[in-house]
Amino acid sequence: MKTLKYKSLGIFLTLSMLVFSCMNLEELNVNPNGVDPASGHPNLLLATVQTQLGKNVLGLGFGDLAGVMQHTQKDGWSSGHNDYDWASQGQSWTPYFEALRTNDELIRKSEELELPHHKALGLVMKSYLFGMIADLWGDAPFSQALKGENGDEAGLKPLYDSQRDIYLGILADLETANELLSTSAPSIPSAQDVYYQGDITKWRKFANSLSLRYLMRISNKEAAVSKAGIEKIMANPGRYPIILSSADDARMSYIGATPENSWPSNTVFDKSTSGNYNRLKVCETLVDALKNLGDPRIQVYAERIQIPLVVEPTWADDRDEIINGVRHVAQNIADDYEANWGEELNTASDYIGLPPSSPAGGAYNLNPDLAQGTLNPHCSQLNPMYKEAAGALLQARLMSASEVHFILSEAALKGWAVGGQKEHYEAAIKASFDSWRISSSYDAYIQGGGKYTGTLEQLIEQKWIASWTAASEAWFDYRRTGLPNLQTGPYAKRQAIPLRFYYMQDEILLNTTNVNDAIDELEQTTFAAPDPKNSAWSKTWLIQGTGFPY
Repeated sequence: MKTLKYKSLGIFLTLSMLVFSCMNLEELNVNPNGVDPASGHPNLLLATVQTQLGKNVLGLGFGDLAGVMQHTQKDGWSSGHNDYDWASQGQSWTPYFEALRTNDELIRKSEELELPHHKALGLVMKSYLFGMIADLWGDAPFSQALKGENGDEAGLKPLYDSQRDIYLGILADLETANELLSTSAPSIPSAQDVYYQGDITKWRKFANSLSLRYLMRISNKEAAVSKAGIEKIMANPGRYPIILSSADDARMSYIGATPENSWPSNTVFDKSTSGNYNRLKVCETLVDALKNLGDPRIQVYAERIQIPLVVEPTWADDRDEIINGVRHVAQNIADDYEANWGEELNTASDYIGLPPSSPAGGAYNLNPDLAQGTLNPHCSQLNPMYKEAAGALLQARLMSASEVHFILSEAALKGWAVGGQKEHYEAAIKASFDSWRISSSYDAYIQGGGKYTGTLEQLIEQKWIASWTAASEAWFDYRRTGLPNLQTGPYAKRQAIPLRFYYMQDEILLNTTNVNDAIDELEQTTFAAPDPKNSAWSKTWLIQGTGFPY
């Protein structure tokens, strides 16, 4: 993989949609080490957009949304990750629009140079990025976005398109991308294509699989559109190939040469004893689910605890000893811990997760080091491979065969003509096992804890498990299904899982009328107060009137 390293992209006036940045329109922000997008060939712009997109996806799926969906928890500096302590300054769509500005130049250059395949790739990435914005915030600039260079009111203060119209616009762009990719065109250099090394067939599969994602996303609100679209794709595999094998997954590997192109929890460049790897623990919710199912993916996600605990009811008060690698503590120590933290000691001998929004934090389960963000011998850290800067499994996962098969299994459950529900369910788990390189464990698992039961609850639980490091998709599924049935922890900001990101304060200041119109379209829930409508617990169009998730 080759990564073009530039953060500020060329002459800002030419590309900017100023409204999404605090920068002044008069300001030129040029990176002398980068490539000016206005003069760059699409081949040079392509890798930049791909790496920006990949990092954004992983930043969500391995970041705070992994906390929301209880894949991971942090035992230090954890309020945003564990407790949803977000604010209007806490999340920004600026990185997404920065990538979109570069991508917009990619599309323009592709049209000028008559490079239809390059344009198609630009449309796929445009769809992905706008899809993320609609998924995370709701209504947003779309049809008037990326026109700041016009200098008029519409360009500088764009209207917001409805979330519904953004999704439908995405689906139209993906249809166009598929058509363009079916034609002959100059090839894309493999070295500049981070995801597929110039393989156009795989890009077609990616485009059509993204269509399946968004068609299922809107299925509770636009059932007829969703059904027709998914059945159309499945009825004509020659025209609409999709990702059905993990070999075709859309993913981005990390180089591991600098902090910017390395896995975000690595300890190669972050050598702090309280760094990101030490702070991250696998969440108890996920650990318990994996253990109950006998799921071998736990070995890929987590590390066994270093020192088990045993409570000795007959020991004298305060006795605390490590004997043959096991820590034995007197009953009063266990009782004091429960009285102080409201949690019982976990005496499992293999894997132990950190409970969601735990009040104990760094002290969880009698950790002898009470500082925030420390290695805890009585709680499972992430698998040690997540300390590396790069590795075979350290990838941003944008779209997988596992997700596609889960979508089709759910469509079959709805009675749509897409094939068998059981067959797609089993293929989804098989693809997940393949992608994590534990294929040899599949047969035993599919006859054991993963055996098909035919319920939506099982399907979504398995999809949630498979979405490790890609937890944003699990969050979007949770919002439309209420599954898995996650319970918040005692320190959570609200006693419900959040539903969206706040519109940012700088956007409210710069594009006041249009963002306020979008806020007015939100539906407050009982958990939104004391926030106004612009709350993480307000409902966007996508889940209004559905009864989900609450």
